[in-house]
Amino acid sequence: MTDSQPPLIEARGLTKRFAGVTALNQVSLAVDQGEVHAVIGENGAGKSTLMKILAGVQPQDEGAILINGEVVSLNSVERAMGHGIALIHQELNLADNLDVGSNIFLGREPTRLGLIDSRQIEAESEKFLEMVGLDISPKTLVGTLTIGVQQMIEIAKALSVNARVLIMDEPTSSLSQLETEELFRVIESLKSQGVTIIYISHRLFEIETIADRVTVLRDGENAGQLTRDQISHEAMVEMMVGRDISQFYARENHQIGETVLSIDRLRTLAWPRHEVNLEVKAGEMVGLAGLVGAGRSEMLRTVFGIDAAVSGSISVNGQKLKNHSCGEAIEMGIAMVPEDRKQEGLILDMGTKDNISLPGLSQNRVGGIFANARQEASDSDLMIKEMRIKTPGDSQPVRYLSGGNQQKVVIGKWLSMNPTVLLLDEPTRGVDIGAKQEIYRLMEGLAEKGVGILFASSEMEEVLSMSDRVIVMHEGCVTGELTREELSEEAIMHLATGGAGTQVKTAAKG
Repeated sequence: MTDSQPPLIEARGLTKRFAGVTALNQVSLAVDQGEVHAVIGENGAGKSTLMKILAGVQPQDEGAILINGEVVSLNSVERAMGHGIALIHQELNLADNLDVGSNIFLGREPTRLGLIDSRQIEAESEKFLEMVGLDISPKTLVGTLTIGVQQMIEIAKALSVNARVLIMDEPTSSLSQLETEELFRVIESLKSQGVTIIYISHRLFEIETIADRVTVLRDGENAGQLTRDQISHEAMVEMMVGRDISQFYARENHQIGETVLSIDRLRTLAWPRHEVNLEVKAGEMVGLAGLVGAGRSEMLRTVFGIDAAVSGSISVNGQKLKNHSCGEAIEMGIAMVPEDRKQEGLILDMGTKDNISLPGLSQNRVGGIFANARQEASDSDLMIKEMRIKTPGDSQPVRYLSGGNQQKVVIGKWLSMNPTVLLLDEPTRGVDIGAKQEIYRLMEGLAEKGVGILFASSEMEEVLSMSDRVIVMHEGCVTGELTREELSEEAIMHLATGGAGTQVKTAAKG
């Protein structure tokens, strides 16, 4: 940026308030043309609010937005798109039942003689698909494509409205490593064509890889900015949280007890030909590692009774589950935090208290009929305090809480049941580094109390640092088991790609 060339898009002193809560306070941001500009911060730092204002989803209460040095009004999504700004949400907004071309031009279909011009849609779509490196037919049904390809179609859709600024919100949260690398290649290509990228992610190694500059937000305010040569994991973390957390992943030693969960020859609907055998002991944290599609989530869902088991048995403290239902699993002391907290873990329009009380409704009934309001309030107060859930009140709808606090509510509702076994599917997905630390401490505290924890995670650092043992899966099979002494990224990846367990153990020891 020079004095003669203003930023392509600039925010000056933006302030936004919600029901007495200040989400943004005098926040400023300047982004140049053809720049990859990362915006990072803990959950609740104001990132999403800032992006929604820039994309015309919400108006600011104070401050100004400038395009090429001129003040503009972005009071609607259409107005923002008219200025070339497009927001690509974390949850993709595509119609699975339509083909690729129809999605790219949805709501803007070209017509001929009063009818939709399918030929023009196909021809125009091919140009935008080529820009994002996709060699697929515009007539392909979107529902048949992978999440990674759908992500590229979202970008192509944005480019079709002549977007000069692409705001990407956690674009890799559901992508495999290969799909992430392809996205980075597309971002570099778009950058070379003068397209500006505003990139939001909790995965700091991604920021190190692709960002030209980083703006850091903390508690709704500017916390600082890093140039390309200043960007490092340590610098970003310290600026985000305002403190040194070099011991972030430090583990504590605790005693391992007897077996609390036993899975014997379990066959899932996803992988009916393959058996899974594993055990979890009291006070033990067992990590489930594997590539996308390895069968980890399906196995956890089957253990909890969400999905039916084809065959096999599940036991808690030596007692077998008889019908593999969720109700029976809960009665036996199994709790599960699902991968998708918004769809499967919470009722978003209900408050913290009501969400926390849900698992215990039957158990806590007064006279077997009426809800126990006193018990519900007590459980809610305890969980909010112990888990440090940041909420204006226990009746505040959880949809308005940050991702990290939503995840704490999901965990808290199960902790109020005093589980014997806790299943966690991607326990820190989409939460910031500070919230991760608190969730890890919760896991440590539960293990110290003798709870057996079985957790699936796609973050290698999380698996390596939090596991007493790691079970690695590949295509529905357990390909190996690694003790803490044997753990390494190479050993896990060898097993995750179908390698033999004996080879890994030899390599790890030798």
